[in-house]
Amino acid sequence: MTKRIPGAVATRSRAVISNGIVTTVATSPNKSDSMYEQVQGALAAIDKNLADAGTSKANILTAICYCADMARKPELNKAWDEWVDTANIPMRAVLGVQLENKDLIEIIATATI
Repeated sequence: MTKRIPGAVATRSRAVISNGIVTTVATSPNKSDSMYEQVQGALAAIDKNLADAGTSKANILTAICYCADMARKPELNKAWDEWVDTANIPMRAVLGVQLENKDLIEIIATATI
């Protein structure tokens, strides 16, 4: 059985749960010019999405970070390193992309239940 957790837009889910796996996506609700603050906001949203799906960051298998400015990756790394469960470190990739509006970061994470 597949369960979908609705997002802010009617045609998108913020998380999908299927066969014991959760896939979730988040951007920061805070659209400040600070990469660090936006990453913190996106990671907090990932935490909420995972909790709503019945799991936590301790169960993240993979994370893909879509970064609007790779020159600011050290800010991303700082926020990530403060947030990540160091006892259960997931695989993480960071890709440089063009994002909409004032988004500096978008994160997709896959976790187990």
